[in-house]
Amino acid sequence: MAMPNRPKQKRQFAICIRSDDADMLTPRRVYEVLPDESAARSKYIRVIDNEGEDYLYPAAYFMFVDFPPPFSKRCFKHLNPYPFRPIRI
Repeated sequence: MAMPNRPKQKRQFAICIRSDDADMLTPRRVYEVLPDESAARSKYIRVIDNEGEDYLYPAAYFMFVDFPPPFSKRCFKHLNPYPFRPIRI
């Protein structure tokens, strides 16, 4: 019996607008947000930081962005979902 296909989850991105530690997060950089409902309830988000580790940071440090599909497809197609390299804009 074939397993039902799970809908592909849309990749979510956020721009860092504040950081207490520039080694971990860089302002004006785009980071991929990983799903974490528990963190979201506590007003945190999980991102892959500059060291390549997924970590929780206050949501107030980020501004969520929704890139148009053609832009996302072109800019992020070469990236594996993990690990994600931050992109400077």
